Amino acid sequence: MTTRPYRETSFWFDALAAEGADDLLPRPFAPDGLDVDVCIVGAGLTGLWAAYYLTENDPSLSIVVIEKEIAGFGASGRNGGWCSALFPRETSSLVAEYGHDAARRMRQAMIDTVDEVGRVVAAEDIACDFSKGGTVSFAMSDVQRTAALAEVEANNAFGVDTREFWDFRGTESSRSHPDGAIAATFNPDCARIQPAKLVRSLARIVEDRGVRIFEQTAAVSWSEGEVVAETPVGRTRITAGSILLATEAYGSQLPGIGRRIMPLYSLMIATEPLDDAFWESTGIEHGQTFTDYRHLLIYGQRTADNRFAFGGRGARYHWGSTISDSYDRVDRVFEHLHHTLVDMFPAASDARVTHSWGGPLGVPRDWHATVSFNRRSRVGLAGGYVGDGVGTTNLAGRTLADLVTGADTDIVALPWVGHTSPRWEPEPLRFAGANLGLVGTTVADVEERATGKPSIAARLLAPLTGH
Repeated sequence: MTTRPYRETSFWFDALAAEGADDLLPRPFAPDGLDVDVCIVGAGLTGLWAAYYLTENDPSLSIVVIEKEIAGFGASGRNGGWCSALFPRETSSLVAEYGHDAARRMRQAMIDTVDEVGRVVAAEDIACDFSKGGTVSFAMSDVQRTAALAEVEANNAFGVDTREFWDFRGTESSRSHPDGAIAATFNPDCARIQPAKLVRSLARIVEDRGVRIFEQTAAVSWSEGEVVAETPVGRTRITAGSILLATEAYGSQLPGIGRRIMPLYSLMIATEPLDDAFWESTGIEHGQTFTDYRHLLIYGQRTADNRFAFGGRGARYHWGSTISDSYDRVDRVFEHLHHTLVDMFPAASDARVTHSWGGPLGVPRDWHATVSFNRRSRVGLAGGYVGDGVGTTNLAGRTLADLVTGADTDIVALPWVGHTSPRWEPEPLRFAGANLGLVGTTVADVEERATGKPSIAARLLAPLTGH
């Protein structure tokens, strides 16, 4: 293992380094022979939130977190900065699987989680640009407008929270919006954050509480009561009363997880800061995130310093679930993202793109995130967020902490607890299916633009994407 230039991981990491707020140097690696109450594998948001709430539940616990790279190196330090109440499995699917009451409890728990993150950010004085401005989802065509209105009606009929529908050709015609948008929906349950500031601050906070974080320490296997890891000087063994696996996409590289998760890449760009007059013309306020109703997902935010941070799918799945630094940067996808951004916001055509980056997110076969803990082996796992992890990791961390300490709380009875997703198919079926899904979503958008009708391709692909 060698130390890499971590500030190049993402715009978020680079901004931390540029501010002088974080040197991004690795912590020491784990020595051999540690004996602890809890060993957490992975120093992303899931693992660090679990450590945080374990110290809340039982300050006497001895806890170590081991990390192959540095805290926040994975999706936790690269994502779009949406701390949202979105859950990857659609509400209608949760109702079908668990019933209306359980689905309502899951939805409410996700909404509450956004506020819980905000509470901790305030209580711990974490300067991560947290601002609960909500999400604006633009409809750029009549087909998308129909989908947007149906989504609002279904959500509001569900009876947990209320979303707004903005008709730019009618009641909201005076509201600023992108030139091509004809409508939008507004979901208040999302906060804009600088994700690297959150995850790196959380690492320091749990260390102050006595948690030991060891970096450059890559788990290679685990069994009941023991984790084996590779360090720059060789193998190390950690004895632990409980083991929590918080590896998300990177779990696909480990024998104990493997085909339970598939790594799919999502890439992002960031522009130079833009003036307030530009932002007023877009209708996107400070603290807001945004997307639209196309099938090939895009997502963005107005950063605290008035940049676009904008991302989306489009990068292909790689044979054998391989993960490589070379996959983080794909010029074709970056060009597609810039074209899409300018298509939505033509006035940004001259804005310089200052950063481009990407990374893998974790996708379970049924697009259903989970948190689980085996009371016999005392091994727990959380993940499968499909890109909706900034908020969900907090709920996962709280749940893992309650399961480990035996706390009888409402969240340990939520329907995602104990869920087991089927494994992904072996190659070449996995390769064919994943990339067919990518092609299919692209085709669906072309189909809707050409026909002005809801896509048949999208309807056929729905079972593959958890709908």
